[in-house]
Amino acid sequence: MTGLFDLTDRTVLVTGAGSGIGQRVAVGLAEAGADVSCVDLAAQRTGSEETADRIRAVGRRAAVIDADVTDADSVEAAVAAHESELGALDGAVNCAGVNHGAHAEEMDVADFRRVVDVNLTGVFLCCQAEGRRMLDRGRGAIVNIASMSATIANRGLWQAHYNSSKAGVKHLTTTLALEWGTRGVRVNALSPGYIETAMIAGPEWTDKKEGFARDTPLGRMGTPDDLVGPVVFLLSDAASYVTGADLLADGGFTGW
Repeated sequence: MTGLFDLTDRTVLVTGAGSGIGQRVAVGLAEAGADVSCVDLAAQRTGSEETADRIRAVGRRAAVIDADVTDADSVEAAVAAHESELGALDGAVNCAGVNHGAHAEEMDVADFRRVVDVNLTGVFLCCQAEGRRMLDRGRGAIVNIASMSATIANRGLWQAHYNSSKAGVKHLTTTLALEWGTRGVRVNALSPGYIETAMIAGPEWTDKKEGFARDTPLGRMGTPDDLVGPVVFLLSDAASYVTGADLLADGGFTGW
């Protein structure tokens, strides 16, 4: 049965691999047997190199690739570099994303566009470049990191741009799954709940995080470790009949 989750000798591209969720997922995929390319902004290269070192430490191959997910040519070059260094693309995890808070009536349109450009347009450009390779071969699996904010509007957080972008990722995922399903490519979304990362490590988050844990049925916030299993599942043969799904990994939060 465990063989269903085995990713040995598959190659997977992970965006946002220089830190946080993307970094842990990239290492987790290597622990499941995959060779992984770590794709992130050049400014995140130190983190990407750290991720690659951790991948190599578990005996798998790694590539470090600089790319901007909002630039189609950059994304196309990243996928080409992955295949040049690691071989044919079997799977992808589109994790790169940004967020910040602002009341909707005060939000600068440039900030709205930036969040949507990275979180939604960036995911589309990645899926497009990844999908072309997979469709040519008639096989492949893509996981897009959405958010429970695609399903709910978070109390006490002012992020109309983020919520809208993640809802777009969720429906983009469904659309691509339906379009590509008969051509051998599965596309699913993973929607985390409240996850402990460096993005919410400051003292200004202390009270909010206590509330997040209290309001989650499992009684705690999640960690990047909690997301490794769901991603491995969605990329593996264990999910061979799963496409167009939005897998909530939120500790039950959206069930209230």
